[in-house]
Amino acid sequence: MKRILTLIHGFCMALADSVPGVSGGTIAFLLGFYDQFVGSLDDLISGTKEKRIAALKYLAKLGIGWIIGFVLAVLILSAVFQSHIYLISSLFMGFILFAIPVVIMEEKTCLKEHISRIFFVLIGIVLVSVITYLTSVGGSIDIDLGHPNVGTYIYVFVCGAIAICAMVLPGISGSTMLLIFGIYLPIITAIKDILHLQFHALPIVFVFGLGVLTGIVSIIKIIRNALDKHRAATVYLIIGLMLGSLYAIVMGPTTLDTPQPHLSFHTFNIVFFLIGGAVIAGMQALKKLSEKKN
Repeated sequence: MKRILTLIHGFCMALADSVPGVSGGTIAFLLGFYDQFVGSLDDLISGTKEKRIAALKYLAKLGIGWIIGFVLAVLILSAVFQSHIYLISSLFMGFILFAIPVVIMEEKTCLKEHISRIFFVLIGIVLVSVITYLTSVGGSIDIDLGHPNVGTYIYVFVCGAIAICAMVLPGISGSTMLLIFGIYLPIITAIKDILHLQFHALPIVFVFGLGVLTGIVSIIKIIRNALDKHRAATVYLIIGLMLGSLYAIVMGPTTLDTPQPHLSFHTFNIVFFLIGGAVIAGMQALKKLSEKKN
């Protein structure tokens, strides 16, 4: 059961990571495995031999689920995201709104004891809202990866490092950051070409991957230390990031390849919103069942 749950966790993270406006880190936090995820990444990088082996086993299972989810997102679901963005936005809004009370309940002791840190909620909201606003108003940079030069490779490397930091942090969408940098669609297209055995874009994807690995190594120790030494402030910040991501989801349709109007009361779908809540309830039930068996 625990292995299946870990695969599902990775699958859900991949779906979130592939959609502008939603973060895989948000999914990890609201489903209750964020600490284990961050801790495993840190152990893999700087832990003892035993910790590295345990971390590798966990991340391998999580990674298999992530790869399955990401391949589906690139090959199949990308078209669904474009044509049914309002349904998907309603679904993710259900994820977030139903999950925030779960997070608060699980961290209530820590949050109550350090209520003075609640202003970090506002910081989180403002941070995500500003990034989202700049994306919707200013648009993205237009980068052509068809004929890369040295400067393009350096740019893609830096973008990969920044995007993975955003993906790991709950509330900040790495895909949205790639949109701002102008390489979201080129990178998705390049990966899709590679999956179809067209390897002309392999060098640029390889450089992007190196940037991602560099970003993980750079950010993961900071996040783990923040959770260990300043947990209340970090959790309050994460709650703020999650609340801010609601605005990011509302504005998500405006960031598509063919921009659409933002999510409104007319385009909001209550059924998919409730499905999102039901998924959270189901994942919580699976989590409790897994904890009982352990």
